[in-house]
Amino acid sequence: MTFSAVMLTPQAAADIHARFRSVTGLRGELKGSRISVVERAYLLELFDRAGGRAWVAVAERDKLAQNPGGTLPSDLALYTALLNLAIGRWLPETGGVCTDVVIDEGRYDPKILAHVREEIQAGLGAWGRASLADSKRSDGVQIADVIANSLFNITIGSQRAHRIQRILDPMLASKAIRVAELTQLP
Repeated sequence: MTFSAVMLTPQAAADIHARFRSVTGLRGELKGSRISVVERAYLLELFDRAGGRAWVAVAERDKLAQNPGGTLPSDLALYTALLNLAIGRWLPETGGVCTDVVIDEGRYDPKILAHVREEIQAGLGAWGRASLADSKRSDGVQIADVIANSLFNITIGSQRAHRIQRILDPMLASKAIRVAELTQLP
């Protein structure tokens, strides 16, 4: 599982998304699993040119410690831990200017996500506000999805992994995109 925390202003995310759509003709939601490698490269170039930055938290279930009884962590426990890891990596770098953390509301039941949002808000304290957003209506969440999907493809060794790695290499080298591996659940 991968989780991407992208740092962009809402206007920068909207501009990237609008330019991408105008050039590619994309209709519907922008999803990493639905675009070609060339479209992915273009979106990531736009992201990089706009000064976008991302922390991507990555977890391989088999590398995580098993729960008592030999079971692996639940999908939700893994998602929450990845979200906490990615946001946690950003907080020291923001200098207290983080204003919003927008979480995709479509992944889990609304009651469960409300709890996740509260947990993130508690971690943010006075540094910012955590909110939920429908990914179809959030430019930043859609861009984060493409970045997370890119690292997911690399992590699982998909057929596109080599080409996606070549796209990401300059952004990884410049630290525009950084990766944090989750090795244990809190």
